Amino acid sequence: MEEKLKQQSANCLKVVIFGPESTGKTTLAQQLAEHYETLWVPEYAREYLQDKWDREQKTCEPVDLLPIAIGQMKLENEYARQCNTVLICDTDLLETKVYSEAYYVGSCDPELAKYALSNTYDLYLLTYIDTPWIPDDLRDKPNERHDMFGAFEKALKENDRPFVLLKGNKKERLELAIYHIDKLLNNFK
Repeated sequence: MEEKLKQQSANCLKVVIFGPESTGKTTLAQQLAEHYETLWVPEYAREYLQDKWDREQKTCEPVDLLPIAIGQMKLENEYARQCNTVLICDTDLLETKVYSEAYYVGSCDPELAKYALSNTYDLYLLTYIDTPWIPDDLRDKPNERHDMFGAFEKALKENDRPFVLLKGNKKERLELAIYHIDKLLNNFK
């Protein structure tokens, strides 16, 4: 189990798009990957949970969190081996931990929690809730966006993660993200 959740070393910067649902994370990940002509790691939970919804009409349950975390790390590790400059991650295990604690009365599988805290990234881009809510089969907390944003911000601060808050329209967010990633890249080379 441990090896499946462990982040493998890579010769690239790793940037995580981080925040509540429906805050433009995937759009930003795609924009950044295009800008840097690099790869972006999609959110494995989306595919996994959409498939579950289509099959069973059920949403996420605690039993789903470890398979989601394992799938996410498998994707990240595969993409990191192919990348040589910057890897854009549409999520990470810390995000899964935040959701687990928010949805399941403060609990999180100990192995998931361990790797959520031990895996490292060069920068987190925290997306604010100033984007329109777009409903879909999986999104379910439109009235709790402020609380969820607080949980994400708290997780970054409590775990001393390097982060930048992104607000505004798509263009403003993209420009600020590029500015901060470029600063890291200048020191990386």
